[in-house]
Amino acid sequence: MAITTKDLQHLLALIAGDIAAHRDHLCELDGAIGDGDHGLAMDAGCEAAAKAVGALDPAQTAPTAAFNAAAKAFLNAVGASSGPLYATAFMRAGAAVKDKAELSDDDVLRAFAAMAQGVQERGKAEPGEKTMVDAWRPAADAALHAWADGAALRQSLDMAERAARQGCEATKDMTAAKGRASRLGERVIGHVDPGAASAAIIIASIAKFVRHHDG
Repeated sequence: MAITTKDLQHLLALIAGDIAAHRDHLCELDGAIGDGDHGLAMDAGCEAAAKAVGALDPAQTAPTAAFNAAAKAFLNAVGASSGPLYATAFMRAGAAVKDKAELSDDDVLRAFAAMAQGVQERGKAEPGEKTMVDAWRPAADAALHAWADGAALRQSLDMAERAARQGCEATKDMTAAKGRASRLGERVIGHVDPGAASAAIIIASIAKFVRHHDG
């Protein structure tokens, strides 16, 4: 399966649509343990990224340039919190597929793993700290393990989606080590982390995109 810049335009539009559909729910989750605007921030960032990439000429633009455009647009739209994290994720994805005119299954998987790594390093977070890393890290690990065991890209990302959902759900039982929620101590227990929830949506969008592209 070859993924072109035109395909990446479709992927980012799909992510933006899925995040927009969950915007209010993400704000509700954030309202319980944060300042209630996570859905708005993610919606603004994903829409800006989709628009910026959508405006590129796919025939003249390599995938790396598309990822970099997404990174810049996301950061411009969302200066705080999730902005730098997703900007780093997209930059890392671009770096992972440098000099490629189109992406093989292996390239897609490397870009996906690079996004997770970028989020984790930029956020300086470990799994178990009630952040988006609790969805991204298990998702990347599940995809890489499945791929190493000989699964196709589609199955590998299905495993990633499942792991992200489980990781997101597991944040309910955690206290927070980072951000505004960390000041609430035990009071955050019982609430899903909004960053993990939005990460799980994005990962599900990527898995859905690969399923449709494959099918």
